[in-house]
Amino acid sequence: MKNEAVKIIKAKKKFILEQWFQNQVENDGLREDLITNEDQRIQSEELLNSFAASLSESNFDNAQSRDFEKVEEILSGIAIARARRGFSPRETGAYVFSLKSAILKTLSEEISDAKVLYTESMRINSLLDNFSIVTFETFIKGREDVILRQTDEITEISTPVIKVWDGILALPIIGTLDSSRTQIVMENLLQEIVETGSSIAILDISGVPAIDTLVAQHLIKTVSATRLMGAECIISGIRPEIAQTVVHLGIDLSEIITKASLASALKTAFGMLELEVRKKAVPKTI
Repeated sequence: MKNEAVKIIKAKKKFILEQWFQNQVENDGLREDLITNEDQRIQSEELLNSFAASLSESNFDNAQSRDFEKVEEILSGIAIARARRGFSPRETGAYVFSLKSAILKTLSEEISDAKVLYTESMRINSLLDNFSIVTFETFIKGREDVILRQTDEITEISTPVIKVWDGILALPIIGTLDSSRTQIVMENLLQEIVETGSSIAILDISGVPAIDTLVAQHLIKTVSATRLMGAECIISGIRPEIAQTVVHLGIDLSEIITKASLASALKTAFGMLELEVRKKAVPKTI
């Protein structure tokens, strides 16, 4: 009777699948806003078929068996897909646990000997708990990948280099500057200087909430890198509170052109390029 559970799982796959799907309905595990019921059923059937095909008496007590590599591959794919689609950890965990409930219910209906039922139930518990760990680990990795990708995208969006005039670039900085973001700012700015042949770059820090010694050092590094490329740099958006902080911290920005607003910085840039912007006279109508 030791291999009773293996025989039942292989013979009762269809019943287990229906019970599993019912468990998902009762646990609000079916999220049609994230995946269709039909796709989830196909996904569940593929996992159950692979599990039943891999299962044998020799590996029933060994979740690390190479026989289960296909099962873990499918579970990992499901976990990563759910992390990307926006499923919660609870919903992802409930998906696997509901399979365990379906199998245990099937065993309880098929095995009449209480001692055998207890033994087989403990074995299936141990096996599927190990698969749950694999699922959670992969889900966390998938969620971390999503967060890193979104962080990179937000960083790219928040550091655009804009050509405001021939020979003049502007880079509005929003949020706090740290070492990694400064690197991205410098790379984007220097690349744009090379591609456009611009000689003036305006760093607008109106969107930077606060200036400290570290942020000032990052700004100075950016200015130095810009000058090495043969371009002059102007820092705009110096608010009164930022000016006071810079003085209080003893930060030396004396060798850098600073302006209170982007408009003032642009006017200075025009002067450096010997450009003049005049308001066009509107002819009077009779």
